[in-house]
Amino acid sequence: MADKKLVEAITAMDVDFAQWYTDVVKKAELVDYTSVKGCMVIKPAGYAIWELLQKQLDERFKETGVENVYLPLFIPESLLEKEKDHVEGFAPEVAWVTHGGLAPLQERLCVRPTSETLFCDFYKNEVQSYRDLPKVYNQWCNVVRWEKETRPFLRSREFLWQEGHTAHATEEDAEKRTIQMLDLYADFCEQVLAIPVIKGRKTDKEKFAGANWTYTI
Repeated sequence: MADKKLVEAITAMDVDFAQWYTDVVKKAELVDYTSVKGCMVIKPAGYAIWELLQKQLDERFKETGVENVYLPLFIPESLLEKEKDHVEGFAPEVAWVTHGGLAPLQERLCVRPTSETLFCDFYKNEVQSYRDLPKVYNQWCNVVRWEKETRPFLRSREFLWQEGHTAHATEEDAEKRTIQMLDLYADFCEQVLAIPVIKGRKTDKEKFAGANWTYTI
């Protein structure tokens, strides 16, 4: 009977992988759907996995000198306009707040897609000279992207997130920190998640909007 069920499971995976994946995460009681289209409830078993991953990754960050901060959920439209190159890559998926209660806002607020823009605005006050550097910050938060096609954990409109933002005195220092964190992510994926990865630099076409270059695993 067990062998028959295994064959059926493998067959289902080959026939319709997307449906098979959704069935697995639901039957494992990791997630459930909600009345909010494109968003999910992460159930206790699923959230427990997140807590374990977050704890281990956070410890690894802090061993390298990273400090945690938290930035606002909202970004003023005028601030986003200052970084048009950066915004271009995710503009189609941005959610906007236009009212506070019943009153229209004087300026639209973007619901955090990522916080590069806010970090830059924050650093201009935080860093007064090279003596204040480096700044090596991370935040654990949630992100909203108005995805058209969603799938639990892989692509949803709101998801749990981590992002590091650093400021350095020299390009060499920035590059060194980037490679250090790239190696940290790769080791975490391979040693904790058992996911083999390939490290490298993205092509100019694929790099992050506004970046000189982008590394990835």
